[in-house]
Amino acid sequence: MHIYKNTDLLPAFRRAVITIGTFDGVHTGHQQILEQLRQEAARIDGETVIITFHPHPRKIVKGATADIRLLNTLREKIELLSWNGIDHLVIVPFTEAFSQLTAEQYVKEFLLEKFHPHTIIIGYDHQFGKGRKGDYHLLEDFSRQEGFRLQEIPVHLLNEISVSSTRIREAITRADLDTANRLLGYDFFFAGRVVEGNKLGRTIGYPTANLQVEDAEKLIPGDGVYAVEAAEIPDWEDDSTAAAAPGNSATRWKGMMNIGMRPTVDGTRRVIEVNIFDFNSDIYGRLLRVFVKKHLRGEQKFAGLDALKQQLAKDKVAAEESLKLLADSYKPGT
Repeated sequence: MHIYKNTDLLPAFRRAVITIGTFDGVHTGHQQILEQLRQEAARIDGETVIITFHPHPRKIVKGATADIRLLNTLREKIELLSWNGIDHLVIVPFTEAFSQLTAEQYVKEFLLEKFHPHTIIIGYDHQFGKGRKGDYHLLEDFSRQEGFRLQEIPVHLLNEISVSSTRIREAITRADLDTANRLLGYDFFFAGRVVEGNKLGRTIGYPTANLQVEDAEKLIPGDGVYAVEAAEIPDWEDDSTAAAAPGNSATRWKGMMNIGMRPTVDGTRRVIEVNIFDFNSDIYGRLLRVFVKKHLRGEQKFAGLDALKQQLAKDKVAAEESLKLLADSYKPGT
């Protein structure tokens, strides 16, 4: 997949079949749109082009809330779209100036001049331009004038996407990974850098990798204990290398994760800590991707470290059993 961040340096796409959206999650609903995009491009021997925006438009448009929690970081979205067989991804810098383009300017100066579309596939509710005054009907008018084809995404699919996105976010927040992963079509994942902890886990036989999530907009599961798999991923120099990152094929280690305040120990700050089974390598400073497979239990306060150690032994058994049952149930990129 080719990635572009400068719309002044775009190539001449071959019979570009375009769709536009945030594609947060790239979940099963989005994947149906991607299939429609691929099928149409194959039919006309064209190329698939996705236009997305960064940062999220809600962070720029006045009056919109900037408190955003996203299913994917930009790099994760790049990977997921790459795994779904897209030819070109154009990441448009969403600036204050861009947000001030009128609907007509958006079509003429952006879509037509930059992309020369053969086909645009878009939802009936798609709105664009200053004040969100542009809509499907305006695109229809331009399609007749300029000769590009316009395809409508079915209403039922748009509704499914909206409902699924909301349900996924809610499910992750309340630790319902069964629902989240089913709607995503892959294991929910996030990345964190391994940082120094208080090393208490190793004193009771369960050393943990303490993770610091570097993207503040990334949605993180609710507090509790989870069965997980983890893989080391590279420090990408820039987002253009993300599509080749081996997060979906790198060696995965089995383990369990705790997210919460650690009330038995101190309870002063929320932490994310992963115990990787049968693992003793030094990975401080490395980036670790965690695939969240199953919620095992809520966070609890125990009478002391001995009681905590006994529970961790039970958690490990439960995690191993869950991971065995879930083996190959969800695979990113399939």
